[in-house]
Amino acid sequence: MGFLLPILLGVFLLITATPPSLSQRPPEIDPPAPAPISPSELCNGIFLSYTFILGRQIPPNDTTDQPYRFESVLTVLNNGREELKEWRVFVGFQHHEILTSASDAIIVNGTDLPAPVGNGTIFAGYPVSDLKTAIQTAGDLKQMTATIELVGTQFMVAPPAIPLPSNISLVNDGWSCPEPTATPLSKRQITTCCIRDPTFEVNTTTITDKFLPRQPGDLTIMYDVIRAYDQNYLAEVTMENHNPLGRLDHWELSFDWMREEFIQKMQGAYPTVVDATKCIFGPQSQIYTGLDFADVLTCERRPIIVDLPPTKAEDPVLGKIPSCCRNGTILPRTMDPSKSASIFTMQVAKMPPDFNRSALSPPQNWRIKGTLNPDYSCGPPVRVSPTLYPDPSGMPTNKTSFASWQIVCNITHAKTETPKCCVSYSAFFNDSIIPCNTCACGCVSETRRTCSAETPSLLIPPDALLVPFENRTSLTVAWNALKHKTIPNPMPCGDNCGVSINWHIATDYRGGWTARITIFNWGEIDFPDWFLAVQMKKPAIRGFEKAYSFNASLLSIEGGVNNTIFMEGLPGLEYLVAERDELDPKKNLRVPGKQQSVIQFSKKLTPGINVPERDGFPAKVIFNGEECLLPDVLPLASGGGRNGFDTMVLLCMLIFVVALVM
Repeated sequence: MGFLLPILLGVFLLITATPPSLSQRPPEIDPPAPAPISPSELCNGIFLSYTFILGRQIPPNDTTDQPYRFESVLTVLNNGREELKEWRVFVGFQHHEILTSASDAIIVNGTDLPAPVGNGTIFAGYPVSDLKTAIQTAGDLKQMTATIELVGTQFMVAPPAIPLPSNISLVNDGWSCPEPTATPLSKRQITTCCIRDPTFEVNTTTITDKFLPRQPGDLTIMYDVIRAYDQNYLAEVTMENHNPLGRLDHWELSFDWMREEFIQKMQGAYPTVVDATKCIFGPQSQIYTGLDFADVLTCERRPIIVDLPPTKAEDPVLGKIPSCCRNGTILPRTMDPSKSASIFTMQVAKMPPDFNRSALSPPQNWRIKGTLNPDYSCGPPVRVSPTLYPDPSGMPTNKTSFASWQIVCNITHAKTETPKCCVSYSAFFNDSIIPCNTCACGCVSETRRTCSAETPSLLIPPDALLVPFENRTSLTVAWNALKHKTIPNPMPCGDNCGVSINWHIATDYRGGWTARITIFNWGEIDFPDWFLAVQMKKPAIRGFEKAYSFNASLLSIEGGVNNTIFMEGLPGLEYLVAERDELDPKKNLRVPGKQQSVIQFSKKLTPGINVPERDGFPAKVIFNGEECLLPDVLPLASGGGRNGFDTMVLLCMLIFVVALVM
């Protein structure tokens, strides 16, 4: 046994010397996988995401056009090095969506909710419109992020399909966004990372980096606070026209108060309805207990403001404001720079918690429109550098506003818009007039029951141009019978335009050619200081010489090319009167207001021009800023000129028709 003792002692020492990690090693376990990196963490610019939350079917049950409720979240995160001012994001909705609510954001073009957004829309932040950086805020996501909860209705995308938009992008100037991609772990989200465009030239016209630069536009509106008090402030609103072919007649301006404000007083303009009822029965009466609301102008959340007539320009209470009181007319600078702006002031009463001088918030959702004028789409108010005014004391210094916002409005040309004027064609080589298109300015449903909105308009004789559409049926039928044209049943509807323009090729000879243009006002409103712009093709425009009865000149519009003839009335002829009764009461007809001139063209610089074909007819006609609808066809040179036999036959037929009517 003695020899075993050293052996046992050696085994014991070996066991005790072996590390526990070798003798009692637990089974190996794979280390946990690293957490997936969020797409926002990889973005060093402006991160955008659109996340679909849920959707469900809603009534009515319709297999051909089933509606579904959707809820989603749009996120804007500033991961860059510069503050993002006045952020604006485009969301490319594509499923006929109707948006019913959007938290902490507004639609840029001022559309009220619910709003159809199926072709995409642009959102802007409200009330917070600027996103600070992580550097400025030590990574405070509340100041870096905008989260917009969207609720609406979409059509025909049934669960489990996901109705994602086709695109999301930052539309602020100077940013570039790649195509959005789906998140790897979710089909409910698309993201993109927008970065500064290195080729973009930054506008350096700002006074300080604190404000965004003022932007160009067809029409700009300045909202300047010129006096500020604890409970109210005085705002000056300036509308300026910058488009050489844009204008407004009888303008109407509207906007939304977002913080229960109301208008106490105004100078230079007036609300269409003076009513303080909503203040009396609202929270305003509980705050302003000592105020006589009979003196308040309007408590509407969305007031409609109109210009004053010239007779109020010197009124000490309502007028005495420069550039006011012109019946709502704002002309292009090409006509009269002194009439290209309109100004008014308003005393705005505030509500708690804004009872301090620095709590200033402009109204939102601005819209402006006129009578027979182009349609404008206005963006949100953008804080800009304070406006400078000449010091009223006469000192050679400037005075600034307390706060200034700019609203930029641009003329829109949506395909769904209905024109407000139209053009007819005629020529010396064809005795028929090609009238305005059927329903050129729209047709109401009641009219469609008695006429055809799809049938092309019928040729008319020259004398019918001065006859209202509803009184020219007999002339039209007789003329088309003479021309062996088929008379449709029902007859085509009229053009329903308040203004029509006839372009007539009067002569065409070796050295030049002439056109006669006639403007007809079929509406009930006069047009002071009217203008007409005719864009011709390049071969024809080079030959323009003069207009005999209009003040006409060439105007550079597109790319610096003089392709437009700009015409206005000569002194004493600037007024296009409305339709009126015939002087002879026995005729019982309405007579349109009319202006007419012959335009002279030379062929010296345009050899080879083909006047009877497309070269002699305008490419675009614009009346008072509104583009008029052109006919679909041109007069044919083979249409036959006037001859004695045709004229005698027509005269006999017209006498017969008149005799039947009598």
